[in-house]
Amino acid sequence: MAIRRLRYVNDPILRKKSREVTKIDDRIKTLLNDMVETMYENEGVGLAAPQVGILRKVVVIDVGEGILKLINPEIIEKEGESLDIEGCLSVPNRTGKVLRPERVKVKYLDIDGKEKNIEGTGLLARALCHEIDHLNGVLFIDKVVEEVED
Repeated sequence: MAIRRLRYVNDPILRKKSREVTKIDDRIKTLLNDMVETMYENEGVGLAAPQVGILRKVVVIDVGEGILKLINPEIIEKEGESLDIEGCLSVPNRTGKVLRPERVKVKYLDIDGKEKNIEGTGLLARALCHEIDHLNGVLFIDKVVEEVED
């Protein structure tokens, strides 16, 4: 495993759409493992592949309930609303209030290529939405309702 270099807010790769993963091979598994290590090294709760310069639909998340590795994640249900503070490893020193669903259901592939669903509420729902936004070239600063001073 290796720590990968983070991309920051003015990097054009962060504004591009990621490509679907069609084959889960050793390169994808290595990418996911490197992303986990990079996320922990930078004290994040989630990381999407574009944040390390790779335009593939993969994200890793750990909100304190163990590591999640999601390939081709897609939100299939949303419910409620929650306004809370977010930050981003690719947008250092900025936080803001963002409106997100309170609950989401996400369809994804695991590292064995099995289709799975995960439901998240609260912080997990927020992290899922935030990381999936990255796969579509959207940053949290695009959705900030109110900037928050650190």
